[in-house]
Amino acid sequence: MCSVTAVAELTSVEDALDLVLARVRPLPAEPVALADAAGRVLAEDAVAAIDLPRFASSAMDGFALRSADTPGRLPVVARVAAGRPAGRALAPGEAMAISTGGVVPEGADAVVPIELVRDQGETVDVPQAAPAGANVRPRGGDVGAGDVVVAAGVPLTPSRLAALASSGVVTLRCAARPTVAIVSTGTELRRPGETLREGEIYESNGLMLAALLAGAGAIVRPPEHVEDDPRAHEEALARGLEADVLVSSGGVSVGPHDLVRDTLGRLGVEEALWGVAMRPGKPLSFGARNGTLVFGLPGNPVSSLVGALLFLLPALRALEGRLHPEPPFATGSLAAPASRRPSRDDFQRASLERTADGVTLRPLSGQDSHMIARAAAADALVHIPRGSGELPAGSAVRYLLLDGSAGA
Repeated sequence: MCSVTAVAELTSVEDALDLVLARVRPLPAEPVALADAAGRVLAEDAVAAIDLPRFASSAMDGFALRSADTPGRLPVVARVAAGRPAGRALAPGEAMAISTGGVVPEGADAVVPIELVRDQGETVDVPQAAPAGANVRPRGGDVGAGDVVVAAGVPLTPSRLAALASSGVVTLRCAARPTVAIVSTGTELRRPGETLREGEIYESNGLMLAALLAGAGAIVRPPEHVEDDPRAHEEALARGLEADVLVSSGGVSVGPHDLVRDTLGRLGVEEALWGVAMRPGKPLSFGARNGTLVFGLPGNPVSSLVGALLFLLPALRALEGRLHPEPPFATGSLAAPASRRPSRDDFQRASLERTADGVTLRPLSGQDSHMIARAAAADALVHIPRGSGELPAGSAVRYLLLDGSAGA
C-alpha cells in the first residue's frame, strides 16, 4: 500500500530537523585501528592504557636538583637525555643536567632552566632558590591509566588521535560508517561529456551529493541516474533501500513526472515529512523503511544542496553517533540589507570575509534555485529567518559553510 500522505501545511525547518533526528539510531560499533580512525566517531569512551606522562619528566632543558640545595654551587654527577635515564637516584647536594622530556631522577624535586644558571661543566652555579616542583611534569599529570581520554560521540580529530596514541591506545570502538545510495531522476539529464540534445541538461546533483557525503565520512555508492519511467524508478530505488541512507534527487514535487514519492510508498517507505517552510528546497521529503533513512531532495541543484546541508548531513552525523549532529551554524553579520519572507526561512548563498571584527557575509545576486554556477562563487549559506520587513546591514545572522564543515 502506498504510504504517501497529503501535507496540509509546510513544516518549519526546526521541526523538520527534530523529526529527522528522532528517526535516527546510531549504527553498530566496530573495532577500528588507531591508524585508520581519523574522522571516525567513538562509540564508547577511549581510556588511557598508561599514565601520561609515564614518569616525572623535565619541562625544560636545565638541571635537576633538590630545592633545599638552592641557591648554591653543586657538582654535576650525570647528564640525562630524553629516553636515557640517569640510572641512580640524586643524592643531597648534587645536580644532574637534564633535557626536556628526560626522567627526573629520584631524589630531585625541581628543575632549574639552563638560562638561569652558570654551567661550569663539572659544577653548576644556581644563583636563586628554586621552588619545589618547578619545571617538573608529574607522573599522570596529563591523564592517569584508566581515565577517559576521548569520550563517546566525539569525532576523532588529529589532536585527539595524538592524545590516544600517547596514552597507549591501539584499537577503538567506532560507529560503522553509513553507506549511502544516490539516485538522480529525470529524462532530461545526461552525464557530463555526453552530447546534449534539445531540452537536455547535464546531471550535477549526483556528483555534488556524493562529494559532500563522502567528505562527511559516508561510504557512497556510485550515483545512479534513471529516466522518468515507473519501472526504472522502482528498480533503482529498491537497490538504494539496501543502503543505510537512500537519497533521491528530483521527482518529489506534484508534477505528472514526479514519481519518487509514490514509488517509495509502494516499496514500503513510511513518509514522515513532505514540504519544509524554506527557500530554496521546499518540496523535500523524508521517510524510513526498516532502518534505512530515505531523503527525497528537489531536483534544482541549489535546493538539493540546501536540503543536504540542513537535514542529510545531520542525519549522517547522528548515524555515526555524534553527540551534537545538528548543522554547525556560526554567527556573522550582514554586509547589506536582506529582505525577509513572511512564512518561509530563506537560505541565501553569500561570500564570506573574515576581519578583525568578525565574519561579514554578503548575499550574492542570483538566488534562484537552479543557479548552481552562481553558488560556485559563494562560501556560505546565510539563514534569513521568516518574518516581515528586512534585516538591515550589520544584523547578526547564522550561516553554514557550503562544504558542511563548522564555521568560525
